[in-house]
Amino acid sequence: MSKAFSHDTGPSYLCRGIATLALTVLAIFHVQADQSGLPEAIVGKAGPLSGQDVQYHQANPLSIGYLATPAGDGPHPSVILIHEWNGLVQRVKETADSFAKEGYIALAADLYSGRTGADPDENMALVRETLSKPEELIANLNSAVSYLKKQKNSNQKVATIGWCYGGGVALTFALGGEHHDATAIFYGRLLADPQALAHVDHGFYGTFVENDRGIPVSDVENFVSVLRSAGIPNDVHIYDEVRHGFWLHVDRDPETNTGPAIDAWERLKSFLNRTVL
Repeated sequence: MSKAFSHDTGPSYLCRGIATLALTVLAIFHVQADQSGLPEAIVGKAGPLSGQDVQYHQANPLSIGYLATPAGDGPHPSVILIHEWNGLVQRVKETADSFAKEGYIALAADLYSGRTGADPDENMALVRETLSKPEELIANLNSAVSYLKKQKNSNQKVATIGWCYGGGVALTFALGGEHHDATAIFYGRLLADPQALAHVDHGFYGTFVENDRGIPVSDVENFVSVLRSAGIPNDVHIYDEVRHGFWLHVDRDPETNTGPAIDAWERLKSFLNRTVL
């Protein structure tokens, strides 16, 4: 698989990835070789869970998160993982374990009060219910930040990482939540309000896909334009050969998803190294 990128120089850039498969045999070999560099969780090879359920948001005892901690005394940076539209499911908990193996204290937040959706209708009902109460989402994630900073091995730096629904919530939290140090958005809904974004005091990471019916390329471009104008550092890429949801679920189409997922993962690690280590 080959990639061609165009980059702008400076503190922010928007990149659009173009990937082509030369031969099926070569593509299969490439997938097999490259998946070793990805978190086990997102390729469907996670082992048993190694973390624990925690009550981090005292205002809502039904909101039970999942905490995974790295080996060693630290101090370690922290990440808050914000789930997709179906809730805090096994895949997100496994991903928290993967981040812990990378040296992060990882808290997978629960924004649905212990509930998960079983089908698109249930998922959308949960999305609508919670997005109608943004102050409750922000309070939940404020508690997550406070909880992580109280961990004895914390370096006091926290990033949020959200996918789909969670990506949009991560942006909402960046605009009005407790101070944190970085926001990573995977194909989440955006806004391009200069006045709102002008108050953000940290950088953004973004991974998006070109063929996303919910998040047009123009929305991503407008978002980056406002970030640039405000002088907010960002690393935002659009991948054109994959679908919405590709990164957290590489195993749904490994032949197509592996290359872009590796690129997005390496970018994410670099972003976190710059912002929370």
